[in-house]
Amino acid sequence: MSTPAFIPFARPDIGEEEIAAVTQAMRSGWVTTGPETRAFEQEFADSLGGGVDTVAVNSATAGLHLALEAIGVQAGDEVIVPTLTFTTTAEVVRYLGADPVFVDCDPVTLNIDVRKIEAAITSRTKAILPVHYGGLSCDMDAIMALARQHHLRVVEDAAHALPSTWKGVKIGQLPSDAAVFSFYANKTMTTGEGGMAVTHDPALAARMRIMRLHGISRDAFDRFTSKTPAWYYEIVAPGFKYNMGDMAGALGRVQLRRLPAFLARRQQLAARYFEALRDLPLILPADAPAGDVHSWHLFVLRLTEAARVTRDDVIQRLSDAGIGTSVHYVPLHRQPYWRDRYHLTPEQFPEADRAYQHMFSIPLFTAMSDDDQERIIAALHDILG
Repeated sequence: MSTPAFIPFARPDIGEEEIAAVTQAMRSGWVTTGPETRAFEQEFADSLGGGVDTVAVNSATAGLHLALEAIGVQAGDEVIVPTLTFTTTAEVVRYLGADPVFVDCDPVTLNIDVRKIEAAITSRTKAILPVHYGGLSCDMDAIMALARQHHLRVVEDAAHALPSTWKGVKIGQLPSDAAVFSFYANKTMTTGEGGMAVTHDPALAARMRIMRLHGISRDAFDRFTSKTPAWYYEIVAPGFKYNMGDMAGALGRVQLRRLPAFLARRQQLAARYFEALRDLPLILPADAPAGDVHSWHLFVLRLTEAARVTRDDVIQRLSDAGIGTSVHYVPLHRQPYWRDRYHLTPEQFPEADRAYQHMFSIPLFTAMSDDDQERIIAALHDILG
């Protein structure tokens, strides 16, 4: 009897249309930032409903760095971040010489606990950087109210949140200073590597565009396609190398057109997991409130006290069954750099620490088959039933 194929934790859903688009970009002679990336920026803005500026970058990390720089975060400032997140959320604060201040998560949603944000605000606080964990929007009304009360800026880490909504409004259209999306290989759509910063503020967008390419005053695409000599440019700031190339932009344009189908498939897979796993000793992930959209980037399970196995046992037994998993995340208060620099302890973050010790993420990606999902469900019943 043959061994069933391994089911990875995630795999991008890339078809012949994407391959053809990238091939065409390569044949065009323009492979760095050019017409494909510009069209992708416009189409992404249109997909959000318009009225926003979009800045394509080579990663969400780059986008977050640019957004914080554009709002004026600098050495000596503090930025409030969740502890239950990937290191990017905090490291971009350090890029600018500022300090992240870590806040525990809500025990139900696993998003930043808005009730604990106010206690973290000091005279040095410049901004709040919430993460829409797993694709479920944070309580943005409460976060924006706190920001207004304390005169703070808000940049949303929306790496998981395409195309999530909060009270019927798409992430990217809320009244924060900026939202930054990720197109990494395991996200709801992909450009391989890449991201998009979105803002309602043209001045912030202009600053991010300048800083994403060395602080140059003129876009390279304009300079190199101009019909008249356009060799002259000025360096107006010590910028970065964060631009998205046209091969990634071409891939993104096709993926964006497929996003509604991607979302529908993720919703279908999530619904099947809810139906099939509800009787096991598991805490299932929080869904979006009625009328809102959860992107279902992640499907995070937590063992209850009734489970007769540990989280690590479950992960190992799923691996033995040919099923990949992950953990989102080892909280930053447990990571050596953040722990040691800021003297963090698990006792300061009881909810995130408790969740971490019991959580694991199971595969949920559009390229998986119904048979793949049924194998995962059967394995979980075998381990936990």
